[in-house]
Amino acid sequence: MSIQDGALTPLSHLVTLIITTSPTPSAPSTDLVASILASFKRHCPALLSCQVIVVFDTYDRIGDVNRLKKGQVTAEGAKAVELYKSNVKDLIVREWYPERDHPSPALCPRQGQAEYGSPHLAHNYVTLSILQTKDKQVTFIEPAGRIGFGLAVRSALREAETPYVWIQQHDWPLARDIPLESLVDVMQASEGDAAAPVKYICLPAVRMLSYATSSHVLPFPALRALTAKFKRDFPTTRNSSHGGGEDGEDSGTVVPLTPLFFWHDKPHIAARDHYRARIFPTRLAIARGDFIEDHVGQRARTQMKEGHWAKWACWLYYPGDGREVCLQHRNGRKWRGVDSDLQTKAMFAEMSSKQRTSTSLHPAS
Repeated sequence: MSIQDGALTPLSHLVTLIITTSPTPSAPSTDLVASILASFKRHCPALLSCQVIVVFDTYDRIGDVNRLKKGQVTAEGAKAVELYKSNVKDLIVREWYPERDHPSPALCPRQGQAEYGSPHLAHNYVTLSILQTKDKQVTFIEPAGRIGFGLAVRSALREAETPYVWIQQHDWPLARDIPLESLVDVMQASEGDAAAPVKYICLPAVRMLSYATSSHVLPFPALRALTAKFKRDFPTTRNSSHGGGEDGEDSGTVVPLTPLFFWHDKPHIAARDHYRARIFPTRLAIARGDFIEDHVGQRARTQMKEGHWAKWACWLYYPGDGREVCLQHRNGRKWRGVDSDLQTKAMFAEMSSKQRTSTSLHPAS
């Protein structure tokens, strides 16, 4: 629950979970997405009560070898992608509609468009096939051609009806408990704060440890000053009369945040309308195939250095004063699934064992 205007609002009415996925060597296995869901269950179960939108990006062409970043898959990979989509849909439906509680829901089809580039070119769009349950708890978006992460997020934002969204790439499982309700409380409470609004909160990965004292901040006087002024523990609006939150946090939680001087694609929580206004003001803002951080991230950082940080309102969740990681990374373009991962580890373990045995039998003279 979250408190707004004196009334309790369920978190499921405030946040939509958006998962983006694309062709991966582990297809048709659902290991990548399954590991994401498993990490939610362990570290942020409240997300599983929220509406979910899954965007299945696809490939542009079939070739002799997989070049996933370029939108190319093999003929065998193309078949795996189609089976992967079906498998992920089944996985999501089972998670959001357990058979013991609900019959399998009907998915209502319709079409949409992901437009891009000049509006004067009639074919500057990709058709979207959209499937959605009647209660809107589950939505699947399938573009007819590759659109990239940026347009995948924009397509999902157009379907989301809640004021906040959690953006989740398919290869970044959680590694630490996330107080989602408290994060949303802080974002709501900051809405009237023109100097330090909280519109975007990124979760830290290993390269973001000690961010506030890193080379991303210290060499720049303006960024150092903003950090010194605004980095702090934010109190939440919850109190003991409401008990613990859906995400397992005790009442009286404070939320440690530090200003962030970049717009990252890795998992984050953001205000939906802020997202659309800052990242997607027009159809020209993000090209087909672009990542947001590649296209907008540096421009945002430059503006922040020039004194416009509040315009972007980006923050980094900062548990342990920046010493705790919240995310793991599995490279979705290379990772081949749990079984392949175990086989690789077993192979290296066997090689290491043989090397130790050889060394013990033939010690250096």
